[in-house]
Amino acid sequence: MFGWFDSKAVDAFADGAVADLVKRVPPEKMHAKASAQRLKSTGDMIFTRADNFGRSQALNVYQRARLGNRVKWALKEAGYPPEFVDALTYELVTVITIAGARKK
Repeated sequence: MFGWFDSKAVDAFADGAVADLVKRVPPEKMHAKASAQRLKSTGDMIFTRADNFGRSQALNVYQRARLGNRVKWALKEAGYPPEFVDALTYELVTVITIAGARKK
């Protein structure tokens, strides 16, 4: 029962993904043309990690919601545009959900 609310792995993944994004593509440089390729490669790396994480962890509804919420607020606090934050959060949770479903 209490394992259902365990979110240590989820928090660590979310914090790591956001830290990588902020390090590789800072919010203030997102609109630069040179950052487009860096953003694409960073996004690919984050989604690959999300797929691997989703396959290795059996996340329940609470844990997926916590992951999305943690990523969303961390990106907002970092200063990313709201449209980008919503899109990335949605895609990240979707990738993890689909990876978990493929595992079963």
